[in-house]
Amino acid sequence: MDMAMAVLHQFWHYLQEVLPYLALGFLLSGLIQVYVPSNWVARHLGGTGLKPILFATLAGTALPICCIGSLPVAVSLHDKGARLGPVLAFLVATPATSVSALLVVYGLLGLQFAIFIFIAVILLGLIMGFVGNHITVSRPAPEKPGEKAIDPVCGMDVDCGKPNVVSTEHQGTTFYFCCDLCRQKFTKSPGKYPAACAQESCALKPTTGSKMAQMLRHAFVTMPRNIGPEILLGLVLAALVAAISPIGRFVGDYLAGGAAYAVAIPVGILMYTCSTASVPFVHALIMQGMNAGAGMSLLIVGPVTSWSTILVLRKEFGGRTLTIYLVIISLLSLAAGIIYTLM
Repeated sequence: MDMAMAVLHQFWHYLQEVLPYLALGFLLSGLIQVYVPSNWVARHLGGTGLKPILFATLAGTALPICCIGSLPVAVSLHDKGARLGPVLAFLVATPATSVSALLVVYGLLGLQFAIFIFIAVILLGLIMGFVGNHITVSRPAPEKPGEKAIDPVCGMDVDCGKPNVVSTEHQGTTFYFCCDLCRQKFTKSPGKYPAACAQESCALKPTTGSKMAQMLRHAFVTMPRNIGPEILLGLVLAALVAAISPIGRFVGDYLAGGAAYAVAIPVGILMYTCSTASVPFVHALIMQGMNAGAGMSLLIVGPVTSWSTILVLRKEFGGRTLTIYLVIISLLSLAAGIIYTLM
């Protein structure tokens, strides 16, 4: 009973910690889906050179969202035409740095530590981006405009080519819907909704109100439905790890020197810690005798990886991409920690 309560307590703690950032991430994904043109994303994030990766990395450092909140944004960017390299660079840079985290790092661990980790995260994002551009992902290519229709009920874009797309015939015209609920509303009272053609090229142009509804629906219905289960499962697994294994105390009490890296990196992958909240945790470990370089590695890996990130990456981009992602992050964070101790 005590163990169950401890798990619930940790889950509630993580949920409270990530919910504001996750909501912001969902909202940004909706804005990207509705208001950011696909050709703009393709032009800025669809190339193979340094510019798209650098753009995604710097944008990630500026956005105030955690690794879980960055997941829906990253998926939406890729759906809009961004290459995998900039998407992975964004997933690295967004959670690992923030203004608040850097200020806390400066206050607890010093200016040198703060500058080093900021530069290390940007370099990690750039390297991850270059590697990502050479990974082949078996995901469907972004839909062309002619393959979309507008849901006449909510105004949301609908992919007409999906195998299980919801549709109905009315007066000789095929109408497509984002879900069966919209289809049922349309079937009961088709006269309430303006006529629309089956394809986006001949559909009525959405009004500002319908685009807003489409944005909110994508943000808080479609995205939670697509990746919400993986995020919740990731939070549950993180709560189990935190409640059952007192990892932080074990590292602080028993590991020092180079041996700390062998635990710091796996702990960072298995435990969810946001960039700001993890700083006092790492500071406490260093004060207990932990190698400062291992603390650096933990402070990089912890925010960049989480169970939710692992599950969503595997679902959206495949197990091979996930493996490469974790290996690159582990090796580069290890290198960053070792280099810091040698300075």
